[in-house]
Amino acid sequence: MGSAGEKLKCISLSANSSPAQSNEKEIFRAKLINKLNYINFRDGYIQVNFRHNKYDRAISLDATPLPCLDDRLECVWARPGEIHDKLQSYTFENFFVIDGQTLIVVEPDVLDISQSGAVFSLPKTCMQVSCRKFVRSQCKEVNVQFVQNGAMFLGSLVDSSAVSFRVELYTNPPQTFQWINPEFPVHLIFSTGKDIIFSGECRIIKQKFGQVTRSFVLEPIAQQIQRFKPKEYRSTRQELAPLPNIRFKYPLSGKMIDLKVIDLSGSGFAVEEDEELSVLFPGLIIPEIELRFANSFSVRCKTQVVYRQVIKDAGRSAWVKCGLAFLDMAIQDHVRLLSLHYQAKDRNSYLCNTVNMDDLWQFFFETGFIYPRKYTFIQSNKNKFRETYEKLYVKSPNIARHFIYQEKGVILGHMAMLRFYENSWLIHHHAASKTESNRAGLVVLNQIGRFINDSHRLYSIHMNFVLCYFRPENRFPDRIFGGMARSLNNPKGCSLDSFAYFHFDKPESNSIQLESPWQIRKTGREDLLELESFYEHSAGGLMIDALDLEPGMLYGGELAREFSSVGLKRERFLYSLKKDGHLRAVIMVNCSDEGLNMSEITNSIKIIVVDQEDLGWQQLRTAIASLTLDSGHQEIPVLLYPVSYAEAQQVPFEKTYNLWILNMQYTDQYFSFLSKLLKTAQH
Repeated sequence: MGSAGEKLKCISLSANSSPAQSNEKEIFRAKLINKLNYINFRDGYIQVNFRHNKYDRAISLDATPLPCLDDRLECVWARPGEIHDKLQSYTFENFFVIDGQTLIVVEPDVLDISQSGAVFSLPKTCMQVSCRKFVRSQCKEVNVQFVQNGAMFLGSLVDSSAVSFRVELYTNPPQTFQWINPEFPVHLIFSTGKDIIFSGECRIIKQKFGQVTRSFVLEPIAQQIQRFKPKEYRSTRQELAPLPNIRFKYPLSGKMIDLKVIDLSGSGFAVEEDEELSVLFPGLIIPEIELRFANSFSVRCKTQVVYRQVIKDAGRSAWVKCGLAFLDMAIQDHVRLLSLHYQAKDRNSYLCNTVNMDDLWQFFFETGFIYPRKYTFIQSNKNKFRETYEKLYVKSPNIARHFIYQEKGVILGHMAMLRFYENSWLIHHHAASKTESNRAGLVVLNQIGRFINDSHRLYSIHMNFVLCYFRPENRFPDRIFGGMARSLNNPKGCSLDSFAYFHFDKPESNSIQLESPWQIRKTGREDLLELESFYEHSAGGLMIDALDLEPGMLYGGELAREFSSVGLKRERFLYSLKKDGHLRAVIMVNCSDEGLNMSEITNSIKIIVVDQEDLGWQQLRTAIASLTLDSGHQEIPVLLYPVSYAEAQQVPFEKTYNLWILNMQYTDQYFSFLSKLLKTAQH
């Protein structure tokens, strides 16, 4: 008896209530009945204990108490079967009511024990024993992988606390428990369904011996984990008033937990727990937490516990501080959280706030952001521009962010971001009031930096790279962005590529076509492989990855659906210009709504010349013309790379744009450079 199939748990009764570790307290029958009815209410169990008539062996059976009115208690076995026959050699001893860290030992009179259950007469008093320093949670349907030196055993998690776990393992021939060395660490993996909720190194504290199944008690080794690459410039933590709470279903037991948040940042938060009731431990993944702000609003997120610290303050009992990192959350929930966080730090800093569009347009004109030449280009489509900006600034779609510095209702600084590639965000529209240019311009730049630092690790934000275009003669962006690239001197961390920019006049004729042996074809995987090799050899930067030009991104379409969901357009077409079948250039045609970007970078043609041999301006001009025949625009912005080709072929370009790209693995280097630059400017 006591096999895994019957789930008859062999226990040492004395181990549950050691006098040296416990404080006993007498409780009366009325309180016991209330606890039994609560157990029935939540479909829980009591443990009914038996001892062998001849040998000092004990077993414990789970039983569900039925509603109790007086001293008569009826119970039904949780796992009925041939229990009655198997208990012929055992005598009833007592039953336990387990309540967190306390154990109620009840010694009733037996009225009946049958195959279906038992009936007891409850005593007037019983003993409550405080037997554990830490609360232990009974675990439900948590699978365990136990790995040591290449051997993996499977099993289940029986119970857990913040400092130890009890697992039950079984062997699968030719496995034997002799393969386990109790003096060496093991790697434990807990999972529910397909989701891993813990993975970490543990040491074996004790084990119970068995040939087919065996239980082990283990404790985690680490009190802190490094989920992400360490950062020197971390997200700012703040204590909000009032402090929010978190509420979640504990993934190991299914019990609902409610804890107070003591500080919060854009990338995580810390909570406090009573030491004896603590359930969180480093490495634990909580699939869904509700972060509640004074019942006014809440956000949901996926988190992981990254550290656990026991704090012993004078004048109060020991408590535990646990830090949790955001793994993911809905993108709009993250915006709401960051908006609150940024406002708490600076009341004039706004993230994705509702904007008075008349005020914003006036700001763009008064700051010179929309200068006369730019306005002549957009004025014919000004109604479409206004419609686009209503969608971006009023509907607050997932693919756009705006940052505003505003005092007494007056906009003084502005900057925006747009997710225009699958995993890349375009920074644009940086403008500031000239009377506050230094402060307001730097404030919104700092805002966007904080947002990037707080957000890029979340999957939902899709931010592996950030990029922007700027003219090298513009001193401010060249000092910030260009200076960063030059200072880092690592194109895989931060790259800078120059494009020739010009407007191409759509031809009047509809019969333009390339002559043999020149031809334009849709770009294929082999073309992108050749483009990748060319760019890696000539520049070695980030452009191929950030602009979705790697072969694996040829057929991406998720981003276009995001744009479409808010009534915006984002289309991309790739073409290859070839001579005798040999690749000469890759042409990317971006089609979007007017005004998505003021310089129409997002509504343009981008050309990357791979092989300049025999590719004159006339052939390239004809290729561009053939691709613009169906365009509704008379003038189409063109970005041509490399600039050296444009100069050699005397292409009549208007200006040069630098494409700056930052790899999100290098955010520390960016903030370090920015900090040094600002210190230098102040002196």
